[in-house]
Amino acid sequence: MEKRQIRKILKEVKDGKISTDRALEALRAFPFDDMGFAKIDTHRDLRKGFPEVVFCSGKSCEQITAIFGKRKDSTIMATRADHDIYQAVKKTRKEAVYYPEAAIVFAGRKRRKSGRTILVASAGTSDIPVAEEAAVTAEILGNRVDRSYDIGVAGMHRMLANREKLARANVVIVVAGMDGALPSLVGGLVGRPVIAVPTSVGYGANFRGLAPLLTVLNSCAPGVATVNIDNGFGAGYMASLINRK
Repeated sequence: MEKRQIRKILKEVKDGKISTDRALEALRAFPFDDMGFAKIDTHRDLRKGFPEVVFCSGKSCEQITAIFGKRKDSTIMATRADHDIYQAVKKTRKEAVYYPEAAIVFAGRKRRKSGRTILVASAGTSDIPVAEEAAVTAEILGNRVDRSYDIGVAGMHRMLANREKLARANVVIVVAGMDGALPSLVGGLVGRPVIAVPTSVGYGANFRGLAPLLTVLNSCAPGVATVNIDNGFGAGYMASLINRK
């Protein structure tokens, strides 16, 4: 249950439009709703400013659809979703939108955009799916998002050509596979928080993202923090929390 819904219920009780019993019935799932296979955290919007997000990997299409159906009046977002999941969700939530490159399904109301910008940069074109997961997450959470893709260290002039855009951003998310060097280079150029997202893009010694993860964890550039391998959602969410302040 979102803040706006709770405020509406409390106001209706205050104005005498509904009884306290009816208000209690509306709040019966507070702070979580037990569906057996999942416990939906209805309190999260009050604590974090955005409702619970569904991670689709490992869940059946029926489970995901049931969760969306349970939250018919609420904002809800699902990550790592394919087109089949979107088509199933669409039957329950007609307003649902699918972002195929980010693999995100969203239904509800986007947050009002802040005046500050989050810049999402990718080292290579192959890193864009993870970068888009970060960018779309940040946009849904109410942030202005700019993008600079394929500006990796194989051609540093591409990154330097985006220097002004990097400097204008309030938070920078840098998504990089292969050797994972780009976040450190960006961190040495800008006076803003840099969130590094190592990806599993690369040849054998990339070790499915372990090599760039270790690179960014060992960054000597101050102000660079790291999320898990391929975790664009985590980077977008963290950047949004920073951007609110």
